[in-house]
Amino acid sequence: MTQPGLRERKKQATRQRITDVAIALFAERGFESVPVADIAAAADVSPATVFNYFPAKEDLVYDGMAAFNASVIDAVRGRPAGTSVVAAFRAHVLQPRGVLADPDSPALETLSRVAPIVHASPSLQARERLEADRATEQLRTLLDRELGVGDLRAWAAAAALVGVTRGMVREVQLAAAEGRVDAAFAERLLAAGEAAVDVVERGLRED
Repeated sequence: MTQPGLRERKKQATRQRITDVAIALFAERGFESVPVADIAAAADVSPATVFNYFPAKEDLVYDGMAAFNASVIDAVRGRPAGTSVVAAFRAHVLQPRGVLADPDSPALETLSRVAPIVHASPSLQARERLEADRATEQLRTLLDRELGVGDLRAWAAAAALVGVTRGMVREVQLAAAEGRVDAAFAERLLAAGEAAVDVVERGLRED
């Protein structure tokens, strides 16, 4: 795989520095109480630079969630012929990644701070619902093509599948905050995810 050039590495480092600074400030003062100007000053960049990387303040917390949801939809859209929507979803979502693949990942510290930040912020909770709604609609469209347009099961299955990802993310955040993330936790959560997707798959097979 081609390694990123110097310019790209600098951009990645700047983006990570902004994120790290923002999460630290949100954890200290609360999301709503931290203006972008303060984040920019602490990260030694201009407010315009912050907005260049993160068009909305909420993106500083949920940019990764949006990117993951997009990767799920792309994986389902690009699934091999003969593979169901649920099977493609399962293969992508339940592939160990992040702290579930490496419980000692440096990302664990950031994750440990995120759950209380979100819990205390109406703005972030609204953004989480928006991201979930977007992903549900996109999955529903794909399931419509598989099940038949207008089949209400498409809505139910899409909402349930997105619920699996939301539940897993929330469990990881809480476990990180409580210092419970280890190999055994990852194994249990992935198994629980498998069981949850099984429920959706069985429901779609039943006539």
